[in-house]
Amino acid sequence: MTIKIQDIMKARVISVTPHQTVGHARELITKNKINVLPVLGPEKEVLGIVSSADLLGTGSASAPLSQVMTQSVYTIPLYADVELAARMMRKHKIHHLVVIDEKKLAGILSSFDLLQLIEGHRFVMKNAPTPARNGGGRRRRAESAS
Repeated sequence: MTIKIQDIMKARVISVTPHQTVGHARELITKNKINVLPVLGPEKEVLGIVSSADLLGTGSASAPLSQVMTQSVYTIPLYADVELAARMMRKHKIHHLVVIDEKKLAGILSSFDLLQLIEGHRFVMKNAPTPARNGGGRRRRAESAS
């Protein structure tokens, strides 16, 4: 069974609009203990993303988010496999993907969500193969018969 993005993503997402301020975004991030805020347009389409790192270097709390948001957002469809998400995060060195459904925000997937998935399926090493008791396998038995 393949695990899909929709199985592990966070569907409840706090978002902002481009005209809201840096100060407002800082408050949301601090209050809700999150690291990113998707920036949405009027139709719930994703216009950008603001991370806590984006807000660190910004001096003015009254600046609009449109000035600090990252406009090139990595998105993934909610029906995609988690392997694709892991590959995208590793390749682009990012920790969050915006999950979309028909070009609209559906959720957020973080690297922590993927780690929880791995933690839930703890890796168990298989036992190493053991040598045969009679000292030989099929090939040796066939050679000794001739």
